[in-house]
Amino acid sequence: MKYYIIAGEASGDLHGSNLITELKKLDARADVRAWGGDMMEAAGAAIVKHYRDLAFMGFVEVVKNLRIIFRNLAFCKQDILQFQPDVLILIDYPGFNLRIAKWAKRQGLKIVYYISPQVWAWKENRVKTIKACVDKMLVILPFEKDFYRKWHFEAEYVGHPLVEVVDAWQNKTVQHIDTKGKDMIALLPGSRKQEILKKLPVMLDVSRHFPEYEFVVAKAPGQEDAFYDELLSNYTNVKSVAGKTYNLLMQAKAALVTSGTATLETALFGVPEVVCYKGSSLSYEIAKRVIRIKYISLVNLIMDKPVVKELIQHDLTVDNLKKELTDILTNQERIAQIKADYTSLRNLLSQGGHASANAAKAISNFLQGVPS
Repeated sequence: MKYYIIAGEASGDLHGSNLITELKKLDARADVRAWGGDMMEAAGAAIVKHYRDLAFMGFVEVVKNLRIIFRNLAFCKQDILQFQPDVLILIDYPGFNLRIAKWAKRQGLKIVYYISPQVWAWKENRVKTIKACVDKMLVILPFEKDFYRKWHFEAEYVGHPLVEVVDAWQNKTVQHIDTKGKDMIALLPGSRKQEILKKLPVMLDVSRHFPEYEFVVAKAPGQEDAFYDELLSNYTNVKSVAGKTYNLLMQAKAALVTSGTATLETALFGVPEVVCYKGSSLSYEIAKRVIRIKYISLVNLIMDKPVVKELIQHDLTVDNLKKELTDILTNQERIAQIKADYTSLRNLLSQGGHASANAAKAISNFLQGVPS
């Protein structure tokens, strides 16, 4: 079979590589052509475009690069037609992938979407496009199946691919981070400079109240050392590391984590956490009106209850963070409840095995006409 896969971000490259590995187990003659990265290439895909050339974040950057984006879309369509795949597999990256899906449907191609866009949070009208263009939707969050059913569209839940990533990491022998004999608090302040500047100073100020702990900041790829050095210079029990987020989570006693996928990764490593979010006043007011979700952390969304404390916008203060961090470090009853909920979360996300194997099997069955 010939598979054409489009992943436009680093996370898509990771999950795409695991999917390719599983597809090749089921189809030894699999011919995979893809938009992705080094990991997908290592798994056996012929890479057409690297995701580094595709990632335009934010409205202004997208507008500035519209010519490149449209050129990429045109090239992608031409390349798909030349390759003539048996199936087109789209991994997240909705701004690009939904445009390709609309076009591919008109060409009569079979289309599988793996890792749904977060249409349940905002831009719910995108479901209409998905229903019209996508033949098979594979979702990784348990509540997404019910969400699509509400729109009279059947999706298949395959589990979350981060479970197998974390499992593999926990089985490794990892490099120990030196914390001078102190217990560690991990700080995961996000990846973009603007969000780091909003949240990290509050996280750092909390370190003054816990001199017996070593606070370690996970640096984001692409941010200069000097940027962090300036922020960290006035703190005696704070250090930073680059490219070692999972090493941090293997050792951490607790974590202060910005909202996003990192909240789920932290939970899968079993680390009690406080979720931190703070944006500009304007962005926050817009988000409140546009985004329709009960919680901002994936942990709480999936479990549909407040497993971890969320400190949002005006609630993200040093005093509140100090109180919550003290609680998850010293309150044994609270710690035990978090760990029990984390176990339930992991079980929920790994029902029926690992997501990549489940997704590959679902794609194979779809291509053979076997009902799910």
